[in-house]
Order: sequence, then C-alpha cells, then structure tokens
Amino acid sequence: MNQKISIRMSGLGGQGVVTAAHILGSAATRDGKDSTVNPFFGAEKRLAPAESYVRISDKTIHERGEILFPDIIMIFHPHVITLGKCYTMPFFEGLQKEGIIIVNSDEPLPLQKDDLTKLAELSARLFYIPATQLAIDLGGTDLSTNMSMLGGLLGVTKIVSRDALEESLAERFGGGQFVASGTTAALDDALKGKYTKVAQLIEKNMEVVDQASKFVTEYKLLI
Repeated sequence: MNQKISIRMSGLGGQGVVTAAHILGSAATRDGKDSTVNPFFGAEKRLAPAESYVRISDKTIHERGEILFPDIIMIFHPHVITLGKCYTMPFFEGLQKEGIIIVNSDEPLPLQKDDLTKLAELSARLFYIPATQLAIDLGGTDLSTNMSMLGGLLGVTKIVSRDALEESLAERFGGGQFVASGTTAALDDALKGKYTKVAQLIEKNMEVVDQASKFVTEYKLLI
C-alpha cells in the first residue's frame, strides 16, 4: 500500500526551516523513498515568516509546491502561533484527520479554546518539545534548533531512519550543493563556524537529534 506523508514546517527566518526540510527529504531518499522539498518565504530577513513543505512517499510523487492539507505540522517558534507569524491561519489550517502537530516550546502554549476544540474534533495529536533549549544545551547553539525539531519528529513518527538522517546531515555540511538562497547558505556557514570540524558538527547535532526524540511530549486534547 502506498504511504504518502505531507509535512508543513512553519518557523521564522534564521531557524533553519529550509535546511531542515532538505535534510529530511534527503534522508527519506536514502531510505529508498521518493521525496520532494519546496521552501517558501518572503523577505529574507531574520524572524520573518518562513515555511517549507516536504512530501515523502513509497511511490513517485508528482505534486509540487505548497501543502494545503498536511499530515504533520511542525512549528519551529512559538510566535508562529502566539503572534500569528505564519502564512497560514490558524496555524493548523488544513490539518488532516488524526494529524500530528509538533511545537517548539518549553511549555504548552495558551491556545484558544475554539482551536483546542477543533483539534480535538480532528483527533489531532499535539506534541511539545523544548527544541531551542536542547539545541543550546547539547549542540552549543540555537542554530541547531532545526535538528532538535527533526529529532522530535523521529521520536513521534520514525518517518525516516536515524542512519539516513545522519548521512543526510553529513552530506549537507560536508559538501552538499543544495542552496535555496544566500541567507540559507550564510546560516549553513554560521553553523559550521560553531565547530572546529564537520565531524564535530555531525556528532553534536546527532546528539541533539537523539535527545530531542526522547524529550518530545504529547499534550492531551480534551473537548
């Protein structure tokens, strides 16, 4: 049976949303699946809304572009929800029945009662993870927040294998040629600058992934 998963990543400029999507898509390919990755952002500036869309399937994918009905939504910054810093409102717009939401936050956010009711009616699963804090504590920089979020995704779904993710990370920072924009390239260089060698970057960021997969916590939705 064909299994196709659509993921919408929403965050702010400078958080590595585009890089995370590329690493995830590449990992899926290494696992023998088909994947497509499409970034979407407006002005290239820090803290501006940014989104990326990832499709992963056992069969050839023909769709491209924006994902309107995601199976998984990943929120890289609380302000996507609390300040509406995203291109889709409400933040869970289009979420499929029994869909998954993973939010980067140290604690549950004060969601509107109506939003909680709608999520419960969808039988959605809502998870929180202190992704930025884990990135700082384990990776030594908030630039590893995107890897923390991918770790949370693996902890919830096992959508790609850990080995494939590590190989994809090594390809990205050890000579990968994918560059979505000048800003993305600059962020990659900034992350590399935090470590003495690429091997150290990979080791520390995989530590972030491993620990993040254990720290993701489900929030029970009640109507």
